[in-house]
Amino acid sequence: MKITFIIIFLAIVIMLITQSFVSKSTKQTEEHAYTVIKVYDQFEIRKYQSALFSSVKLTSKGYKESSGAGFRVLAGYIFGDNKKDEKIAMTTPVVMELGDTTKMLFKVPDGYTVEKLPQPNNPKIAFEKQSEKIVAAIRFDGWANDEKIKHYTSLLTNALAKEKIEHKTIFSFLGYNPPYEVFNRRNEIAVELVNYKID
Repeated sequence: MKITFIIIFLAIVIMLITQSFVSKSTKQTEEHAYTVIKVYDQFEIRKYQSALFSSVKLTSKGYKESSGAGFRVLAGYIFGDNKKDEKIAMTTPVVMELGDTTKMLFKVPDGYTVEKLPQPNNPKIAFEKQSEKIVAAIRFDGWANDEKIKHYTSLLTNALAKEKIEHKTIFSFLGYNPPYEVFNRRNEIAVELVNYKID
């Protein structure tokens, strides 16, 4: 009994230490920069800087069916599956556009241009420059799934309607943590706004 308790205790200590290192690594990962413009009860308005993204369009729909396939393609590229065998730093968040088609995007680290990026071996990978934009975002914790994404998309839609804030039709899921990070998980649903006036 005593040995079992010691083993369980050590396992918990090791897990906590590991999660501490993982959390520290996540906080040091380059994030798509934004400024918070206004905070509401359920969501906030942000102004995002322009940024360059690698992206891949996916044939399947929804988070569950698409997330793994999209991540493998883009992660393969930044881990060296390109014409130069060059490794590129990971950034956060991982973005999934969930419209009539599904697309996953990784922000390219600052300092790169399309000309400087190594060409991908996978022809499905494309690069796109996104201009500065105003976005509404709602946050939720834990692990994401299609049910949570649908729920928080609906919450954000209703909250924006209540405030009479116009928005585009394509919503995005933003994931900030690797799957092995257990604590303090951060997920968001975001949508670009239309004709939003900054006070």
